[in-house]
Amino acid sequence: MNRAAHDPTPVRDSAPRPVPDALAYLSGQWTVDRTLLDLDTGAGGSFHGTAVFRPADDGASVLHVEDGELSWGGAVNRAGRTLRLLARPDGTAEVLFADGRPFHDLDLRTGHWTTRHPCGRDGYDATFTVVSPDEWHVQWRTTGPAKDHLQRSVYRRR
Repeated sequence: MNRAAHDPTPVRDSAPRPVPDALAYLSGQWTVDRTLLDLDTGAGGSFHGTAVFRPADDGASVLHVEDGELSWGGAVNRAGRTLRLLARPDGTAEVLFADGRPFHDLDLRTGHWTTRHPCGRDGYDATFTVVSPDEWHVQWRTTGPAKDHLQRSVYRRR
C-alpha cells in the first residue's frame, strides 16, 4: 500500500510482528508522523519529522533523537527530543530521559508492548506495536488532574 509521506494512519490489517532484539530493530533512521489531541479541549496538532537511533558516545547505550516541526494552535515550531536506550541481554531495553532519569521498559519480543510512566499525579500509558520490518506505532494516553491527552505516532524506516 502506498501512503502519503505524512499520513499518520496506522496500518490495522496486520498482526504484531515479533522483534527478538529491540535495539537492533530500531537502529537507523525513521520518519515520524504524530497526531496530538487534547481530549479536554478538543485542540489538536501534529508533529512531522525524523527519528534516528544511533550508538551514543558512551558506547554503552543508543540515542533516540527526534527532530521536526510541531503544529499546534495555528503555530508551527521546531521541536525535538532525545532519549537514551540501554540494551538488556534478553533483547529488551530500558528507556531513559536524556538526563538519565528512568522513563519506561521496552519489550518488542511479541511485537506488542504496553507500559506506564508515572509523572507526579499524571500517568502516561503507552502501547507499542511493530507492524512490519519497516514500520512501528506507539500510542500514548496521558491522564491526570491536569491532562487528558492522546498521541499517536507512526514510525517508518527511511
